[in-house]
Amino acid sequence: MRWARYRVEGAVTYGVVEGEPGAEQVEDVRGDPFSGHDRTGRRHRLGDVKLLAPVIPRTFYAAGLNYVEHVKEQAASRGQAPSFPPEADIGYRANNALIGPDEPIVIPRDASDEVEYEAELVVVIGREAKHLSQADALSCVLGYTIGNDVSERTWQRNDRTLWRAKNTDTFKPMGPWIETDVDLDAMRTRVRLNGEQTIEFATNHMLFGIAHYLSRMSRYLTLFPGDVVWMGTEGKSPRIHDGDVLEIEITGIGVQRNPIVCER
Repeated sequence: MRWARYRVEGAVTYGVVEGEPGAEQVEDVRGDPFSGHDRTGRRHRLGDVKLLAPVIPRTFYAAGLNYVEHVKEQAASRGQAPSFPPEADIGYRANNALIGPDEPIVIPRDASDEVEYEAELVVVIGREAKHLSQADALSCVLGYTIGNDVSERTWQRNDRTLWRAKNTDTFKPMGPWIETDVDLDAMRTRVRLNGEQTIEFATNHMLFGIAHYLSRMSRYLTLFPGDVVWMGTEGKSPRIHDGDVLEIEITGIGVQRNPIVCER
């Protein structure tokens, strides 16, 4: 099932997306996918609604350095030998940075030229959970969506925290919807910048898998419905500039597309 959050006729609602690519329709629901819902029978062409970020999380978690080649690339950029994390560590991001499909990523006027994307699988929590074992960790997951962890690398290196490097307004596109039925091992992540593919990798080929993260996190943190966990990225991320268009595609989910503009 595909859950979308969207604006139609001035109201924001959740709905279920159905139909073949290019001919999708979305049916409004009363309620939401987290606390319960009823289907209304009221349908719209997908192109007639404005898709939004599919959830505004209670807590916005982000895994760091969770793919081998990305660890190597980040180390090389600092002129250091790669150091792989010994354990799954989690960080936080800010909701103010969230935007949905086709909304512009806005690069601030005083940003450097080192603004890069990071294509990420996003885990959406569907039920409250604590003290999960790895064997049952995925039982708390509602589904998956796509995230783009835009990063200003100069700020990332020089600020004491990641407050603006990662959390500037518009720096966290997420969408286009939540897909509940996926095959994690079959997933491939592909990124296209201005129509040219820049990277492709096995989405689930992580240093620490989703179940490992959720189990470790829930030892200390209560996971709540609507929480999201961004799972990290692979390889090197080329820089993005004014006028670029970025597309992130993950098998079984779809495509998250955003244009890039510089603040005027």
